Amino acid sequence: MRPSPVHLAADLLAAYLTGSFYFSSARGTMLADGVRARIRSGSGARALAVAEALDAAAATGLSDPVVVGAVGFRPEAEAGLVVPAVVRRAGAPADLRVPGVEPGTGWRVAPHPAPAGYTDAVRRALELIEAGDLHKVVLARCLELTSASPVWVPSLLARLVRADPASYAFAVDVTAPGDPAPRTLVGASPELLVSRHGATVIANPLAGSAPRSGDDTVDRERIARLRASAKDLGEHAHTAARVAEVLGGFCVDLEVPDRPEVIGTPTMWHLSTRITGRLRDPSDPASSALGLAEALHPTPAVCGVPTAGALTAIAALEPQDRGYYAGMAGWTGLDGDGEWAVTIRSAEVCDRTVRLFAGAGIVAGSQPRAELDETSAKFRTLLRALGLEDVA
Repeated sequence: MRPSPVHLAADLLAAYLTGSFYFSSARGTMLADGVRARIRSGSGARALAVAEALDAAAATGLSDPVVVGAVGFRPEAEAGLVVPAVVRRAGAPADLRVPGVEPGTGWRVAPHPAPAGYTDAVRRALELIEAGDLHKVVLARCLELTSASPVWVPSLLARLVRADPASYAFAVDVTAPGDPAPRTLVGASPELLVSRHGATVIANPLAGSAPRSGDDTVDRERIARLRASAKDLGEHAHTAARVAEVLGGFCVDLEVPDRPEVIGTPTMWHLSTRITGRLRDPSDPASSALGLAEALHPTPAVCGVPTAGALTAIAALEPQDRGYYAGMAGWTGLDGDGEWAVTIRSAEVCDRTVRLFAGAGIVAGSQPRAELDETSAKFRTLLRALGLEDVA
């Protein structure tokens, strides 16, 4: 993402309005408005449709066109991808201001499922793993929050970015026919699905987590336990191996570290593997940032191993459809460059309702109560921004 000398990241964040597209990371900040064209294509064919749409936009005189948007979790899920009419860029977020207005007030909270229902689902997943049907499955639960007044998305987004400027922050219009008001996917993800710059690609899968305490001594102990945990290391290995396998099909060189590192967010610690590669054919639409993202999605970090069996188990064990949670959000340019993040630590906001999810990877040795606690810790990113940290 090329920085602009005209705009500052803080100005773009302040200019965001519901219905715009916002995306920021260490690579830069993008704010897009209006719709020049919509991408109408199903899973597996989006990269080619996007390449054609970008070529058409450039042919009509649009300078440096991009496609922006989000794709849902399931392979057949909805997608909101557009060529915007106006795009503004800036550097990475810095010197941010948070609006004084609260995102919402007078909240009511409904869990789906209730905590006991989630731990029961974990037990059923462990039975599938013990039977040999699965190696890993990620189970999520949902909190549905209802405000007494319409939720102010710009305030929520600003709080998320201010809390973690290094995150992959996004706000995407995902309004569907029949929605009573605009629907926005908003979040601050710690996980890069894939980025591309020229022939260089980077993926940074996360799997294996521990809550952040805020106490330095306790956090050092948690980091040490995470680095030594056979359960978490095994869970992470499934994900890193799959991402490396997929990218290996597109790259002539691939660098995969032998062991994961630990990275932190304001609420969590994660095992992290940064995988880098050099593309075999950068001109192939399948090797665009979106093409690579489609090939990778969904990774074992948000789905499981094997993928088909995990998708079946998720559909059977989760009472709420994930929608855009654990999907991907980002952008791709005419040259194929771009950046796509996994849409975790996210929520869908529509009028007075906020629907947020958090998940945990279930493998042999998982403890139902511990997995429930992990989802509670992951909810804290959004709940803090809403002023509701104690709800989880």
